[in-house]
Amino acid sequence: MNTAKIFRKGLLVFLGLALSASVWAHGGAAGTDTDQCKFELEPTHWIHYTAYQPVAYSAEEFCGKLPGTNTKTQLVFDYQDMRYRNMTVEFEVTKEPEGTQVFFLPAAKHKNGTVNLELPNGVPDPGKYLIHITLVPDQGDRLDAHMGFTAGTGPATSGTSLLLYAFFAFAGLYILYLSHAGFKSAIDKMIGKAKA
Repeated sequence: MNTAKIFRKGLLVFLGLALSASVWAHGGAAGTDTDQCKFELEPTHWIHYTAYQPVAYSAEEFCGKLPGTNTKTQLVFDYQDMRYRNMTVEFEVTKEPEGTQVFFLPAAKHKNGTVNLELPNGVPDPGKYLIHITLVPDQGDRLDAHMGFTAGTGPATSGTSLLLYAFFAFAGLYILYLSHAGFKSAIDKMIGKAKA
């Protein structure tokens, strides 16, 4: 097998891993069946949630564990049901267990279905926090939803990222094995000793 064929096969494997990483980013489901980044408002009615800390972790998105404190934090909520776009919605973030208010967005309608809460200084201390969402329909009962998260957990590497790092390391070593006679000889000797 020549190097070009090996490169093409490696590229196909890489693309497969890259695409699967995006599929599994929020729990592996096409919908929200196993999505950990959601609020259940009513049975089968959800608000999807994603957190960002763009200054400290520019290319990462988070859900239940934010790595930093005292850094700009964005909490983005997407309504997954059109009827919620006509409701008045209030957002609050509190430090738990004491219930100290960290952020509050007064009740308003968000017709585009997305709400972006910006906490310029993020959350002040490591620990547990609670997001409170209150929807007020024109008629009927208020809907309250809560979702907890922790802050100050430090940077984390996902299992998918570790898998990609391992793949790149293996691919690099394999290419080195195929292209460098001295390295190939040393590896072949080690394999021969292992078999003996």
